[in-house]
Amino acid sequence: MDKREITTREDVFLLVSTFYNRIKQDDFIGPIFLKTIPEQDWEAHLEKLTDFWETNLFFVRKFKGNPMKAHKDVDQEFNYSISQEHFGRWLQLWFSTIDDLFTGEKAHEAKERARNIASMLFFKMYEAKPKSTVK
Repeated sequence: MDKREITTREDVFLLVSTFYNRIKQDDFIGPIFLKTIPEQDWEAHLEKLTDFWETNLFFVRKFKGNPMKAHKDVDQEFNYSISQEHFGRWLQLWFSTIDDLFTGEKAHEAKERARNIASMLFFKMYEAKPKSTVK
């Protein structure tokens, strides 16, 4: 498949849906996503994440939500066990999906934004953990 620039919502959806299909199959972080998002909710979740990334890459105002609260809630649900390694795996899969499908400036931006978002989410989640769970 020829790599192309990320230029449309359809490109963003291809990236997001391919990425989350890989997430679901991943032995390390897949179970977190599969337990958190019921099968019947995946289609709506992919549309919401497409909105998120379309907003981040093209500055269209589509995304509505609170990713920080969502991720803190998931961490609490998993007894505060989500670690830096989980975020690292998420980033690794995101980068490899982009590299497999796309090239160009927006592909680079998608990687940099993901790296920044993952760092911010990890540190905010770490701060929110009960002190007894922090290792």
